[in-house]
Amino acid sequence: MEDNKYQKVIADSKVLTDDAKVKAEVEALLAAHTAENDNKDVYKLMFNCIDLTTLGTDDSERSVAAFTQRVNDFENNYAEYPNVAAICVYSKFAEVVRETLEASDVNIAVCSANFPSSQARLEVKTVETALAVADGADEVDIVFPVSYFMDGAYEEIADEIAEIKQSARHGDTEAHLKVILETGLLKSAENIKIASILSMYSGADFIKTSTGKIYAGATPEAAYVMCQCIKEYYEKCGRMVGFKASGGVRTTADALKYYTIVKEVLGEKWLNKDYFRIGASSLANNLFADITGEDVKPF
Repeated sequence: MEDNKYQKVIADSKVLTDDAKVKAEVEALLAAHTAENDNKDVYKLMFNCIDLTTLGTDDSERSVAAFTQRVNDFENNYAEYPNVAAICVYSKFAEVVRETLEASDVNIAVCSANFPSSQARLEVKTVETALAVADGADEVDIVFPVSYFMDGAYEEIADEIAEIKQSARHGDTEAHLKVILETGLLKSAENIKIASILSMYSGADFIKTSTGKIYAGATPEAAYVMCQCIKEYYEKCGRMVGFKASGGVRTTADALKYYTIVKEVLGEKWLNKDYFRIGASSLANNLFADITGEDVKPF
């Protein structure tokens, strides 16, 4: 699409962008509905929506294999509970996870395309993504090209996301593309709305709040704007796009906020791991302790 076509879609959007009003609406929504979701059935569903993540500078083939083995062990040791949705690692480790993963119905997600800055030539981003999918990645998390956004270069944004999505195909496999908006950098509801719209119209299967690496992580206000954009896009285009909260989501209470926003804005259809994810490391153990009532740390 040309820039002016995107400008029209953005101009036609009715999603609220007044930051003070967004904050007030979120506070009212959470005050009215969080308590009704505070139960173990919801905890189990949220656990099943976790992208269990390791993105350390010191990650190695050995440490990632051990990390993956803990997911295998969880299925063996706690078969009565749902497992996490995916294991999320740097793209170079996709093959390690594929060779180690035995747990059923757990996807392999990778951060690709010069994560977390997205500052690389498009050719580098597409090659990295293609190699990761060939190595076994089911899902690819990339960072929204904020540098183009700062220059108002919407067509370049659309082209880049679309090309990376095209590169996330290998044979009959088409990995899901999750676009990280880096909402802590975008900051305003207006910017988050525009980035959400551009990402979805360029083919994103999920939009995600944050990398959790450089800027502030997820906030309920950013999630609310993103979910309103997803709802509006679905009503216009008929395609369901998922939402992922990531960055600083560590406790059950944190996760409940995002579950509640998704439930109230998007509805029950989004309350499953196909359309709702939480990127986390420490959350998994904290949430599991609240599910079981025991101080156990499977991960």
